[in-house]
Amino acid sequence: MIDLKLLAYLESFLTDSRKEKFTTVLSQRTKHFTVAVEDVYQLHNTSAVIRSCDVFGLQEVNIIEERNSKRIDREIAMGAQKWVDFNRFQSATDCMASLKQNGYQIVATTPHANDCLLHDFDVSKKSCFFFGSETEGLSEAVLKNADCFLKIPMVGFTESLNISVSAAIILQHVTTQLRLSSSNWQLTPEELLEKRLDWIKKTIKSYDDIVARFYAK
Repeated sequence: MIDLKLLAYLESFLTDSRKEKFTTVLSQRTKHFTVAVEDVYQLHNTSAVIRSCDVFGLQEVNIIEERNSKRIDREIAMGAQKWVDFNRFQSATDCMASLKQNGYQIVATTPHANDCLLHDFDVSKKSCFFFGSETEGLSEAVLKNADCFLKIPMVGFTESLNISVSAAIILQHVTTQLRLSSSNWQLTPEELLEKRLDWIKKTIKSYDDIVARFYAK
């Protein structure tokens, strides 16, 4: 349970413009959609996907590190890693089990015989978009357990896009359609309070000392 008096006290250390920015950004945040990045080898690709998640309002990113260990490239992510939450998994199976438990359908972003074109995608369903490694794509585990296969329409000679480009195109489209829909996509009141406190903690210097002084009064 968030201590509202503490939250109000901590917000007094923020500028009005920073508080307004937090309010504006949080009003557009969602957990209705999330992304899973599976064993992406190139560090800048994972970081760029995280940046797109922040830009288009996704609050959570799932990183699967079965083979390739990740660290966030701060230059590419442009600070997005500060505002987006990470869920880390050692296998795609564990990741999918967690997502399913939280009501997400598994969406494999790869060409498939029974795929769905991007403009036909049903945004009302709570979904996690899976993106695979640069050379091998998504694992068999994801392909066998996917609820939906999503494809970006392409009309040129090239048959695929870079993972970070694909993620940006997909997220821009689905989040735009989601906000035009009647779906209940925004964060809950409790989630909003939790994020306000979390972002303040990441913004204020000497956070622990300030909190200690508050409770010492």
